[in-house]
Amino acid sequence: MFRKKHSHATGFPSRAELLHDPSLNKGTAFTEAERDALGLRGLLPPRVFSQDQQVTRVMGNYRKKPTDIERYIFLISLQARNEALFYRVLMDHITEMMPIIYTPTVGEACLEYGHIFRKPRGLYVTAEDRGHVEDILWNWLEEDVRIIVVTDGERILGLGDLGAAGMGIPVGKLALYTACAGIPPAYTLPITLDVGTNNTALLGDPLYVGRQHPRITGPAYDEFIEEFITAVREVFPRALVQFEDFANHNAFRLLHRYRDKLPCFNDDIQGTAAVTLAGLYSSLRITGQRLRDQTILFQGAGEAGIGIGSLIVAAMQSEGLSRDEAYRRVWFVDSKGLVVKSRPNLAEHKRPFAHEHPPADNLLDAITALKPNALIGVSASPQSFTAEVIETMGRINERPIIFPLSNPTSKSECTAEQAYRGTDGRAIFASGSPFAPVEINGETRHPGQSNNAYIFPGLGLGVIASQARFVSDTMFFEAAKTLSAQTSSGDLRSGNPFPPLNKIRAVSAQIAAAVARVAYDEGLAQRPQPKDILKDIRDKMYTPEYLSYV
Repeated sequence: MFRKKHSHATGFPSRAELLHDPSLNKGTAFTEAERDALGLRGLLPPRVFSQDQQVTRVMGNYRKKPTDIERYIFLISLQARNEALFYRVLMDHITEMMPIIYTPTVGEACLEYGHIFRKPRGLYVTAEDRGHVEDILWNWLEEDVRIIVVTDGERILGLGDLGAAGMGIPVGKLALYTACAGIPPAYTLPITLDVGTNNTALLGDPLYVGRQHPRITGPAYDEFIEEFITAVREVFPRALVQFEDFANHNAFRLLHRYRDKLPCFNDDIQGTAAVTLAGLYSSLRITGQRLRDQTILFQGAGEAGIGIGSLIVAAMQSEGLSRDEAYRRVWFVDSKGLVVKSRPNLAEHKRPFAHEHPPADNLLDAITALKPNALIGVSASPQSFTAEVIETMGRINERPIIFPLSNPTSKSECTAEQAYRGTDGRAIFASGSPFAPVEINGETRHPGQSNNAYIFPGLGLGVIASQARFVSDTMFFEAAKTLSAQTSSGDLRSGNPFPPLNKIRAVSAQIAAAVARVAYDEGLAQRPQPKDILKDIRDKMYTPEYLSYV
C-alpha cells in the first residue's frame, strides 16, 4: 500500500510520517482504534472528528481571512499538511475556491512567491543542472507520475517574466487536475525550469527563490529543454507533459518539436483554444447562427490568440468551408494595428492570418471595417475594449459576442458590467477571470468564465485513461464540442455560455470520455478499449477519502 518507509514494529508508516506526510495524515480524524494501533495516543487532541466536521472548521477559518492572498496561503498550507482534506474542501466549494487557487489570485501569489514561501512543492530544475537533469527527476518521491505541468516562468498569465516564482502556476493547475477531473495527486508533478530571469525587480530581490542571472537563450536553452524532455521519457515514461506559460518565441516551436515525440500539449495555445471554441459554439446556440458564417476579430496575436484562431479555422472547415475561406473569416489586431499581408516582417505564426486588406491603425477602425460578430481579447491590455469599441459591436450585431480573456482580472480588456451596459444587456460575455453577476433592465446576467479548467483536466484524464501516445488536434476539437453540449439552455438564458463550475467534475468526465474515444479511433491508445468508456473514466476518478489503517 505504501511506497514510503514503514515502521518496523507495526508494518505501518511511522508516527512522524502519519502526522507529517500530507498524503497519509488525517489529523483529528484518526480513529480511536488507529490511535492505539499506530502509537498516536496523546499526540492528537482527544476528540475524534469526521472529515465533514474538519471541513466545517476549515471553511470557518478560511472565511475569516481578510484578503484573497491570505486565503491562498491558508489553502496551500492545508494542502501541505492534509491532502485529502484539502481536496475535499476544494471539491465541495469549487466555485468559491477556483478564483483563489487559480486565476486571478494565483497571479498575485506568483508576484509575491518569494515573500509568502512556506514549503517547497514540486521540482525545480535549473540551468546549472545541465548534464544531471535525469538525476534531479529521480529525486521525486512518487514513481508513477502521469501528468507533469512545466513552466519556465517567462510569461506568467499577463504578468510577464516571473522566473522561478512562476511555480504557483503548475502547482495550481495540478490541484485542478485532481479537484476537477479526479486525477490522483500522486500522479501529478509540478516542475519549474529555472533558466534565469530578465525581470530586474526579481534580480534585485533578496527573497527571490530562483537563480539571479539573466535567462539563458539560443542553443543553451534548447539543449537544456531537450535534456529535460529526454529525462522525462526515461524517468516517467507514462507522463503527459503540459507546457505552461512559455513565451511566444518558445511556445510554438517547442510544441511543434515535441508533440510527436511524447504525449504533450501547450495549454495556453491549445487549451485556451478549446474552451474559447466551446464558448463560441454555445453563443451560437443563442444567436441561432453557424460558426462558418461568423467573422471573428482578435485583439492580441500571441500564442493564445493564434491557438484559438487555428482551432476556429479547423472547426469552420468541418462545417464545409475551404481552408482559405475559413482563414479569411479570422482576423487579428496586434500592437501595430490590423494584421494584413502588406505589413513587412510579420512573425511566422501570424502569417496565415494576414489577409489582403487596407491597414487599420487600431481596434476600433478594424471593427468598423470588418464588422465582426465576435470580439476576443487576448492582449493583456486592460480596458482596451473601450466604451466606443463595445458600443460599436452592439450597433453591428443584435447579440454581439464579447470575450475579454486576458488574465488576471487586472489585465481584462473590459469588465462584464461594461460589456452589458454598453450593449443594453445584449452582449454574450465570457472572460478569463470571473466577474460578479450584473443587474440590467430588470434581469440578472451571469457572466461566463472562459476558464481553461473546463478543458485541460478532462483532456488529461482522457489521455491518461487511454494511455494515448500523443495528443492530437482532434482531441481538442472534440473536447470543445463536448463542453458546449454540457451547457444547458438555462445557462444560456442567464447569459452564460458555459456550465456552472459546480458541475465541473461531471463535465470533465464527459470530456475525458470524448478524448479517450479519439485516442481509440485514431489508433493512439496503448490500453485496450473498455466496453463503456465513460464508466471506465468515472471509476478511475479520485475521491478524497481517508485511508483506513486498521
